[in-house]
Amino acid sequence: MNAAVLLIASAAVLVAGYVFYGGWLARQWGIDPKRKTPAHELKDGMDYVPAKTPVVMGHHFSSIAGAGPINGPIQAAVFGWVPVLLWVLIGGIFFGGVHDFGALFASLRHKGQSIGEIIDDTMGKTAKRLFLTFGYLTLLLVVAAFSSIVASTFGTTTAAGAAVEGATLAANESTAMISFLFIVLAIVFGFFVYRKNAPIVVASVVGCLGIIAIVAIGLNFHPISLTYNTWMWVVGAYILVASVTPVWILLQPRDYLSSFLLYFMIGAGLVAVIGAVLAGQGSFSVPAFGDATLKGTGVFTTGTAFPALFVTIACGAISGFHSLVSSGTSAKQLDNEKNAKPVAYGSMLIECLVAVISLCAIGFVWAAAADGTYASPTQVFAGGLSAMIATFAPGAQNIMYQMLILAVSVFCLTSLDTATRLARYMFQEFFLEQGQTAKDVTGYKKVLANPYVATVITVVLGVSLGMTGYSKIWPLFGAANQLLAAIGLLAVCTWLGAVGKNNKMFYIPMVFMLAVTVCSLVQTITAKMKAYVSGAADFWALIQSVIAVLLVVLSLVLAFIAAKTLIKQHQDKKNIKPEEAA
Repeated sequence: MNAAVLLIASAAVLVAGYVFYGGWLARQWGIDPKRKTPAHELKDGMDYVPAKTPVVMGHHFSSIAGAGPINGPIQAAVFGWVPVLLWVLIGGIFFGGVHDFGALFASLRHKGQSIGEIIDDTMGKTAKRLFLTFGYLTLLLVVAAFSSIVASTFGTTTAAGAAVEGATLAANESTAMISFLFIVLAIVFGFFVYRKNAPIVVASVVGCLGIIAIVAIGLNFHPISLTYNTWMWVVGAYILVASVTPVWILLQPRDYLSSFLLYFMIGAGLVAVIGAVLAGQGSFSVPAFGDATLKGTGVFTTGTAFPALFVTIACGAISGFHSLVSSGTSAKQLDNEKNAKPVAYGSMLIECLVAVISLCAIGFVWAAAADGTYASPTQVFAGGLSAMIATFAPGAQNIMYQMLILAVSVFCLTSLDTATRLARYMFQEFFLEQGQTAKDVTGYKKVLANPYVATVITVVLGVSLGMTGYSKIWPLFGAANQLLAAIGLLAVCTWLGAVGKNNKMFYIPMVFMLAVTVCSLVQTITAKMKAYVSGAADFWALIQSVIAVLLVVLSLVLAFIAAKTLIKQHQDKKNIKPEEAA
C-alpha cells in the first residue's frame, strides 16, 4: 500500500463525510444561527465566555485529542491497516462525529450544562447521579493516564524507576522546558488579547513567532531535571491551578496557540508522507490484516480484534471524553450555534486524519516498532514522521522529532486541564440540585461542592492512580472511555426523542459501543482478578477491577433506563391521535 494514496484518499472521504453527513445532521436537528448561545446568555467571565470560532475550535480539538489519535492507531496496528483504517473512517463519520456534534448541540439547548443535566431532564434524577458517578470515574482514569504520559515525556526516569539516558533524556528535558515556556507564552497572549484587546491576527503572528522562540530556547537550555514521580506531582499542581482559573487566563489562549501546533503537526505529516513517497521511500509495511505473533509486545495491544480494536482506537474514531468536553467547556464558549458543526463534527474528523497520519508513521518504521526500538506510541509517531522527512531533508529530522513530541505533550496537558475542570463540575453536580450552586447548600454538601475542594480530591485521586504508569491504566481507560461514549449516545438519543427530533442515527452506534465495551471490561475484570489472586499483579490491579465492575454495573443500569425512556417515547408517538398531531 502506498502511504500517500492511503492518506489522500482518507482525507477525501473525511471531507465528504463532513459536507454531506455533517450537513444532513445539522438540518435534521435544526441548527439555528439566530438563537442566543449560553456563552452570551450566561456570560460570567469565568466559565461562560464567548470566543471566536478559531479559539473555541483550538480549545475543543486540543482538549479532545491528547495522545488518543496517536496512541490508539499505533497500538492497534497489530490487527492490520485495513481494520484500523475502516474503523477510523466509519467510526469517525457515523459514530464519533454524531456523538460529539449531538452532545454539543444538546448542551447548547440546555444553557451549556453537562450531559448529566440532560439526562436529568429526560431520564430522571437517579439516572443523572449514576451518570455523574460513571463520568467522574472515567475522568479520574483520563487524569491518571494523561498525567502519566506527560510525566513519561518529561522525566529522567520511567514509571518503573529505570533511568532515562542519552538522546531520550535530552529530548525529555527539552520537552519539559518548552512546555513550561509555552504555558507562560499562553498567559501573556491571553492578557493582551482579552484584556488589552490586541488584534487577533497580529497576536496570532506574534504567538507563532513566540512558539518558534521557546522551541529554540528549550532545545539549547533545559535545566529542569526531575524524576517521573516528581513530575507527576508537578503536573498535578499545575492542573489543580489551571482548572480553577478563569478560562480567558490560560485555557482559551493556550488551546488557541496549541491549535497552531496541531496545524503544524498535520502539515508536517502530509509533507512527510508525500515527500517520502516522492523520494522513492514511502514504504508502508503494516500487514493488511495483522500479525498475531506481535500482540502484546513492544507498543502493540493485546486481545482479539473484537473488542480490542474498537477500545484501543478511541479518540481517532469515537471517544466518550469528547461528549464531556462538548457539554462541559465548549458549549460555554460557543459564539454562534452555527459553529457547532465545525467545532464538534469538524474537530472529530480532523482527529480521524491525525489517526491516519499515525498509521502512516508506524507503517514507515514498522520493523523498528515490532522489535521494540520505540518505548511508546508517541516515539513511534515522532520517529516515523521525522524519519520520513529525513528521506528528503536529513537536517530537519532532529528538530522535527522534538516539535512532534512537544505537540503531543501540549495536547496531553490541555486534555488534563479540561478533564480536571470537567471532573470538578461533575463532582459538584452530584451534591447539587438543578440550578443550585455551592452557595445555596449547607453542611457537608457546601464543603464538597466547593470548587477548590472538588478539584483537590480529583487531582489527588487521579495522580495517585497514574503513579502506576500509563501502560497499566490505558486498557481500562480505553474501555471506560468507550463505554462513556455509549452512555453519551444514549443520553443525546433520548433527549432528541423527547424534543421531537430525529434520533435514529444514534441507534446502531449506541448498541454497538455498549456491546463492545461491556465485553472488553468483562475481559479486563477477569484477567486482572486472576493476576491478583495468583500474585502476579499488585494492589492496583484489584482497584482497577473494582472500578471496572462499577462501570459495567452503572452502564447497564443506565442503558436499561434509557431503553425504557425510548420505548415510552415511541409508544407516546404511536398513541397520538391524528387531530392532536395536526
